[in-house]
Amino acid sequence: MQLLTKKSRTVVISITSLIDVVLLLLIFFMLTTSFVEQPGMKLDLPETESTTAENTDELTVTISSEGEIYLGKELIELENLKAKLMKYKEEINTSSLVIKADKTTPHGTVVQVMDIAKISGFEKLIIASEKVK
Repeated sequence: MQLLTKKSRTVVISITSLIDVVLLLLIFFMLTTSFVEQPGMKLDLPETESTTAENTDELTVTISSEGEIYLGKELIELENLKAKLMKYKEEINTSSLVIKADKTTPHGTVVQVMDIAKISGFEKLIIASEKVK
């Protein structure tokens, strides 16, 4: 008597379509992701409801919560700020300056920087803030 032997089925999972979907998702996320360059220090900007998003390539003065002042990415003393601002104003020929100050920065320091900027010839001062979430 001969016994019937069952043929075993081999299951093959085709992952070709899965790889296609994963690659499409990867490309989608790579194209839609945006990277924002932030200065080297962490600033907690004040929040306002009327903030308008402007992307400017203007000269930026950044004031940290400890009172450190950066002109662009260069650490600078308050006493030397006027000379540097006048030099940059002549080089880039602009009348606007962006001031980014941490919300815990003493008000007096911000006012001093604004006064120095006005004396240096900057007519338009832009105060950076974040929109209330």
